[in-house]
Amino acid sequence: MHEMSRRTKKVKIAGRFGVRYGVKIRRALQHCLSRSAAKYNCPRCEMQRVHRVFSGVWRCRHCGYEYTGGAYQPEVSVK
Repeated sequence: MHEMSRRTKKVKIAGRFGVRYGVKIRRALQHCLSRSAAKYNCPRCEMQRVHRVFSGVWRCRHCGYEYTGGAYQPEVSVK
């Protein structure tokens, strides 16, 4: 019997889309989704408890501070 392969090794969180949409799109989506799902430091209480509420709105689960930022990261660097 052969061992089953891991199907989401390359695209991780975007693996829920299976074989649809193409690998380049799923990799780009994985990059955005992993950044938006990560926890960040709160600018007010400095705890690592900030999460994304919806696009551009971030909230600290520790102190309740809510602020706007980027769509996928709370702080956006302008080049």
